[in-house]
Amino acid sequence: MADSCTICGGSGMQAFENPDGVRFMRDCSCRIQRRADRLVAGARIPRRYEHCTLENFESGFHGATKTIAAAHRRATDFVERYPVDTGGLGLLLTGSIGVGKTHLATGILRKLVTERGATGLFCDYRELLKQVQNSYNKQVQATELAILEPIFQAEVLVLDELGAAKPSEWVWDTVGLILNTRYNDRRTTIITTNYANAGPLGSGLEVTPIRGALREETLGDRIGERMRSRLQEMCVQVEMQGKDFRQSVAMARFT
Repeated sequence: MADSCTICGGSGMQAFENPDGVRFMRDCSCRIQRRADRLVAGARIPRRYEHCTLENFESGFHGATKTIAAAHRRATDFVERYPVDTGGLGLLLTGSIGVGKTHLATGILRKLVTERGATGLFCDYRELLKQVQNSYNKQVQATELAILEPIFQAEVLVLDELGAAKPSEWVWDTVGLILNTRYNDRRTTIITTNYANAGPLGSGLEVTPIRGALREETLGDRIGERMRSRLQEMCVQVEMQGKDFRQSVAMARFT
């Protein structure tokens, strides 16, 4: 609370003096912290990930590969270069389940909000699609535009688990609207996905029934090749591979 601040006495401003003896006023640290707290709250980071920062990201857990530490370095570098040297580009965090993609994305978002003053938003891909679908219900007050407008306007958007929803023409159209709008407005998008950044079935080698049955789905399968291609222009890929951290280290247990 500002009225309990021992530095500014509740005014929110702090007096300084430069080397020439000229006194001036600027925001007190308490006001800066309150502003940062408001921005973080506005980012809607889920409670499960509220603790996630770049500082407490674990890159040396049992089963981690060198890609995990490299991804952490890339994330730190991205924050340091934002926004001048990033030019509206974002990051596409791909790789195995449970290697820390969401933790890393949340850490980036928190840093950009608190240290760069960016307006940010965390969005779960599946939950967003459910909200948009629900807006078609006449008994629901929210419209599709009202739901998507914050997604379009956020300076930094974390889109978590892209591709997790069952693909359909409607899903592809919705993803296309989101990505194209942010691409055209040169807004930064941080994306996580468990699917390999590759084209859909039939875009590469000749497909046989056996190959099709055994082949793992790709990001192209889940969001369509056109939108996957758009992502190559929007985001720099950061691959993260390793054993599931939750299975090897963070399994739930009673203490």
